[in-house]
Amino acid sequence: MNTPLQIFEEGQVLLIDKPLEWTSFDAVRKIRNLIRIKKVGHAGTLDPLASGLLIVCTGKFTKRINEYMAQEKEYTGHFTLGTTTPTYDLESTPEHPRPFDHLTAEQIHAATLPFTGEIMQVPPAHSAIKVEGKRVYELARAGKEVKLEPRRLTIYAFEITRIELPVVEFRVVCSTGTYIRSLAHDFGQALGCGAHLSRLRRTRIGAFRADEAETLQAFEERVRQLRSAL
Repeated sequence: MNTPLQIFEEGQVLLIDKPLEWTSFDAVRKIRNLIRIKKVGHAGTLDPLASGLLIVCTGKFTKRINEYMAQEKEYTGHFTLGTTTPTYDLESTPEHPRPFDHLTAEQIHAATLPFTGEIMQVPPAHSAIKVEGKRVYELARAGKEVKLEPRRLTIYAFEITRIELPVVEFRVVCSTGTYIRSLAHDFGQALGCGAHLSRLRRTRIGAFRADEAETLQAFEERVRQLRSAL
């Protein structure tokens, strides 16, 4: 006999609004435990300090994960000028302060132009990319220097939406494989003052939007109601 929870085994695409300080795997594990099936996966990692849209596929729809991962992404967030961090975000402590007060709005807007279109980008040393079978963030934490090759990607849109120094708010539309942390670092280098990523939210993947997503709490309540119907 079919049960309400079998819809997840048959295949569902869940739009989840991932909260801050959760890893993408934390969210997948929570959902897996709630619906009690093994075939659950996400279509594109969000760092713990990022919030927003996480596509989670269940059951037979896990075959579509690569299709969703390949779609363009949209992000909004904050760059903080004047300091850098080893991880390019706030997972490490800001350091190397440099002056930024001399920068004009025109200079800040103009600095986006070299990063629009097809570009080459070096991933952060603190990332999950594997080199010789090991995650590079593990090597970085062990104090080992790793040389990562630049990767070709596309920034379809990069706009500065608000300036309140040292904070610069942005919106980026990009291809898969883009590291917004690296964009923050490179943008700061271009301005000559350094920068790090201080806030990030993924607002869109392809045609799926974050404002259509549900919180994990809302999903848990939905599953509870389905269970009560058994």
